[in-house]
Amino acid sequence: MLTTVTITLAAVTLTLLAIAMAYVLGWANVAFHVHVDPKVEAIIDALPGANCGGCGFVGCSEYAEAVAAGRASVDLCAPGGADCANHLAELMGVAIGESLPYRAVVCCAADEDQRLQRAPYHGEQTCAAANLVSGVQGCTFGCLGLGDCVRVCNYDAIHIVRGLATVDYHKCIGCKACAEVCPRNIITMVPFKAERMVVIACSNLDMGSDVKKVCEVGCIGCQACVRKAELISMSGNLPVIDYDRYQSDDHFAAARAKCPQGIIIDVGKPTAKDLAAVADEELPEWIEADFKTTVDRTEWRG
Repeated sequence: MLTTVTITLAAVTLTLLAIAMAYVLGWANVAFHVHVDPKVEAIIDALPGANCGGCGFVGCSEYAEAVAAGRASVDLCAPGGADCANHLAELMGVAIGESLPYRAVVCCAADEDQRLQRAPYHGEQTCAAANLVSGVQGCTFGCLGLGDCVRVCNYDAIHIVRGLATVDYHKCIGCKACAEVCPRNIITMVPFKAERMVVIACSNLDMGSDVKKVCEVGCIGCQACVRKAELISMSGNLPVIDYDRYQSDDHFAAARAKCPQGIIIDVGKPTAKDLAAVADEELPEWIEADFKTTVDRTEWRG
């Protein structure tokens, strides 16, 4: 009899507690309800949810709120691309013009063997840390090659090849993460009007005589390219390309041939013409890595 009463009391108590908690939760849901604009929710659903920060906002939710409030353009989402921009434009009832994809370009062409006056660096293996140390390499404008850009890229679109940051344009979506983390600001976002674009692969602003002392392929500011291409002009000692007037790479053939350092290069996905040019090349049956250590490069004396 006592056991039955105890069980009954426990059941009644739990039932009353459940009713009380349901009432409290229902009241809290009404009292603390945060109204979300249906338009913001629709925009969030249209975004890819990458939260990469390439749009300049903390995440997709903050960007959605800015778009809904009219404080941000609808074409800032690099991962979403043109389809996402068009969808957001429809939701907002606005017209959108041509939206060019921006891709990362490393404005340095010197690999680890082409950089002169290098010194051993044993500190923290990051570009941000090495950039604070004087004398790590002679060129204070060149790629440090320690991979800060690689670590922040969520798309596996940039890698260090022979000490130089190299973009994989099959994967790059233009999120700007690598450009923002580079302590030397040598990664630039370029509007890609074609699969391949012509770029100036150097950032050194020094005089030509000083550049030769620290880099084998750095721009010497000879201005030969300026005389051969109307879309190239000088900014200090460094040539720059006017991408607003850029139409194709046909205008740069003479400048490329005249450049003594070979730093006017094509970047991007290979075209059908590029692939056809190497179609007849034979690959070896067995490819072996050219393995070397620091000992192989040591100059022994005595």
